[in-house]
Amino acid sequence: MHPPHGRYPVTGDWVLAADSVIVKVLNRTNALCRGASGTHGKPDALPKREQVIAANLDTVFVVCGLDRDFNLRRIERYLTLVYNCGLNPVILLTKADLHRDPMPFVSELETVAFGVSIHVVSGLDGKGLLPLDGYLSPGQTAAMVGSSGAGKSTLVNRLYGKAIQATGSVSLRIGKGTHTTTARDLIMMPQGGMLIDNPGLREIAFWNDDGGVRAAFPEIENLAGACRFSNCRHMHEPGCRVLQAIAAGEILQDRLDSYHKMKRELAYLSLRQQKRADRVEKEQWKAVSLKIKALKKERRNR
Repeated sequence: MHPPHGRYPVTGDWVLAADSVIVKVLNRTNALCRGASGTHGKPDALPKREQVIAANLDTVFVVCGLDRDFNLRRIERYLTLVYNCGLNPVILLTKADLHRDPMPFVSELETVAFGVSIHVVSGLDGKGLLPLDGYLSPGQTAAMVGSSGAGKSTLVNRLYGKAIQATGSVSLRIGKGTHTTTARDLIMMPQGGMLIDNPGLREIAFWNDDGGVRAAFPEIENLAGACRFSNCRHMHEPGCRVLQAIAAGEILQDRLDSYHKMKRELAYLSLRQQKRADRVEKEQWKAVSLKIKALKKERRNR
C-alpha cells in the first residue's frame, strides 16, 4: 500500500485524517535526516537510503552523558548532521551529579561547539533543567538525539514531572545507562510544547550536505580563506594557514583530522548520489526511447 500523496508520515509530521485514517501528510518546514543504519563496523561503507528521524523541529537536543559517553568527535558529527538539515542544535550534558565540578567538560566542549548553547543538567536531581522550559514553550517542538544510555528518557521524565518513559539502571561494569527507548515518542509536555524522545543512535551517518561542515568547523573554514592557494587541502601545502594554526597549537590535530574525515565522507556521498541521479535519468530516457520505438513499430504493422 502506497502512502497518501506519496509520503509516509514520521514523528513530528502534521497530517489530515478522516475516521482515524491518514489521508494527507502536510508539507514539512524541515526534517532531521540521516543515512539509514546498517554500515556499522564498515568504515568505507556509506548508507544507501535516507532515514527521516523527525520533522517540523525548532530545536535538536544533542544529549551527551558526563561519563564514558562524553566524546568530542561524536559531538562534532552530531552538530554537522544537525546543521546539514538546517536545524538549531543545543547540547545537553547530562549526569552532572557524577561530578563535583563539571565546568572543565564545558570548557573543553566550547572549543568545538562554537556558538552552540550548552546546558549542564542532571535527570537524577533536576539540576539545570529550568532553562530548558524555554525550548518547550507553546508552539515549540524539540527532539533528542544521543547515544543509548545517555540519559534521554530520564531527562524526559524530569522535564515532564513524572515517569512517563521507561528507564534502565546504570551498569556498574561500564558506568553507563542501559538502552531502554526502542521507538520514537512525541510527548505533549506540561510546558506547552512537544518533545520527541528517540532511541539511541549507534551510527551518525550523513545523507545530505547543506553546509554542515562549514557550520561545525567555523575556525578552520575561516582560516582556509587565508591560505596561499585557493584550492588548499590543508594537508601539506606551503603557506597553509590552517597547518600554521596546528603548529601554533591554535587548533588540535584531532580536530583537523575529524574535519578532513567528514569532508571526504560528504564529498564521496555527493558524488555517489549524483551518479545515481544520472543513472536514473538515463534509465528514464531509455524507457522513453523504447516506448517511442514500440509505437513506431505498432504504426508500421497497421
